[in-house]
Amino acid sequence: MSGAAWSGEGYAVDPSAVDAPSAVEFMREALIKIDEADIGAVSDLLARKRELMAPFLAEASLAQGTADAVRPILARVFATRRRSDEILLAVGAPVLARAIRDLLHGADPLDARFRAFEEALSGLEAPIRRELAGECLHHLEPERGWLWARWMWDPVTRTGALPLVMVEDFDLGGPDGGVIYLRVGAASAAVVEVADELGFGRMRANPFVVDVYLAAIYGVYLYTVTRLRMTQEFNRVIPQLPDLVRRLLGVYRLDA
Repeated sequence: MSGAAWSGEGYAVDPSAVDAPSAVEFMREALIKIDEADIGAVSDLLARKRELMAPFLAEASLAQGTADAVRPILARVFATRRRSDEILLAVGAPVLARAIRDLLHGADPLDARFRAFEEALSGLEAPIRRELAGECLHHLEPERGWLWARWMWDPVTRTGALPLVMVEDFDLGGPDGGVIYLRVGAASAAVVEVADELGFGRMRANPFVVDVYLAAIYGVYLYTVTRLRMTQEFNRVIPQLPDLVRRLLGVYRLDA
């Protein structure tokens, strides 16, 4: 991958939006707890996850509209893997399959497709449907779509990895999920655009490395917050950073 992080639709990449000193400091802290070899290993797991999901994200597969067509997708997405049956009962396989197909293969602009996806699945909680949409888009075409998970940006609590590394006036908000998704993409792309300047050129190696870096940054933030608020005994049950990153990205037990 070269140039901007993605060639995706609807956003402009602004490298100056990255708070470089904060990004470097967070990554230095992260690299104390997770080494470059582990970052590469998790990136490889994400590439493998994409291989597993891609056949089910194809338009022909989704056109079947059956539970067998969508269950393998739900099983690979961190936010839905333990709720597959509940989601299928609440939404119905034909509706879910059509919503994913229109999101991934529709002709409308990306933000409009994202909004339509949310409307079609309005019976699900907003974070669930948004994480499902982000993972489907990212794993279909990782250089054109990106993740949007709560640990990256939660518009309700206004927390996540992205605001930790962006300048204070960078706006991650928006009137609807489609607009916010584009802004999350712009932020993620900006991080990769300045990777060399930050001293983390590996982020240009493939479109999954930035996911690992952002998850590691969020892990550092989480450790800091819990260390301040919780007892030492509670802190011991939090996974070590390599395992936490795998859990956040849904590859801890990839083939389970």
